[in-house]
Amino acid sequence: MTMNRTILIGGYWALTFALFVVAIAMVAFYAPLEQSMGPIQKIFYLHLPVAISTFLACAASFAASIAYLAQRDGKWDDLAAASARVAVQLCAVVLLTGMIWARSAWGVWWTWSPRLTFSLVLFLLYVVYLMVRMSIESSQRRAVVAAVYAIIAFLDVPLVYLSARLMPDVHPASIELAPAMKLTLLVWFAPVLMLTGGLIAAKTSLNRREREARSRAVETSAFPVVAAPARAAGGVP
Repeated sequence: MTMNRTILIGGYWALTFALFVVAIAMVAFYAPLEQSMGPIQKIFYLHLPVAISTFLACAASFAASIAYLAQRDGKWDDLAAASARVAVQLCAVVLLTGMIWARSAWGVWWTWSPRLTFSLVLFLLYVVYLMVRMSIESSQRRAVVAAVYAIIAFLDVPLVYLSARLMPDVHPASIELAPAMKLTLLVWFAPVLMLTGGLIAAKTSLNRREREARSRAVETSAFPVVAAPARAAGGVP
């Protein structure tokens, strides 16, 4: 990694951290309290951006999987796997913050509403995706099977998004926010999206290095070094 690249990456993560500090400060000192729910409502500023980022990570895995099937280039499989892993992590945060919200708003930690159910299914689909990848030894077969699976798994994303609009659900189809709340929410999108993009890029780079290392190991094993025959005793050196 060159010095310029290291500086750029360091600057990217420093900016992401700074934006998180600003966003947290706005939640604490700028955004007003919601009258009916009180302080717990402020978890919404994290919950919604992370939910949207989950969809974007799933979409990235979906698009990269299509690209892999079209081109059979390992870089797309690297991106698909990285995006799916980040999607699992983000979706776990969505479910956790949603449960905290539900306990305060509805008096229960979980209710089998359409959106919550489809969100849980989404999380499990991508957990299984990672398990499928670990269970297949052949790199090419693993990439093909994972790509097909990721394309099918993505079908749950529009179901999560549209469920509250098309079916009776405890989630409101839309939320009215005061101007200060809207601004705070918009600010929160910036660091969450940057974190999502940074994690996907970092994990993709890691996947690429691991793939290249495996490829070099296979090439080395395909051409074993043959030891020179031992010279006979008393022979000419």
